[in-house]
Amino acid sequence: MATQQEFESAVEQSKTLTERPSNDILLQLYSLYKQATEGDVNTDRPGGFDFKAIAKWDAWAKLRGKDQEEARDEYVALVHRLKG
Repeated sequence: MATQQEFESAVEQSKTLTERPSNDILLQLYSLYKQATEGDVNTDRPGGFDFKAIAKWDAWAKLRGKDQEEARDEYVALVHRLKG
């Protein structure tokens, strides 16, 4: 289980990756971060043509029901894999 300090460290490390991850990985990082810090999605789905916001909301909504600690652990593990 990742501690809050390990999670915060992983967040900082994610900002210094040498290669930009694919959009799918970026969405995964975003959704795990939001689930770990806020829990289940708590806003209405964006409408219109804001496709970036819609993709982010959808990615987060897919994690509905996932425990915040589990999301934190998965986020830390993903950042470690990306760092090599």
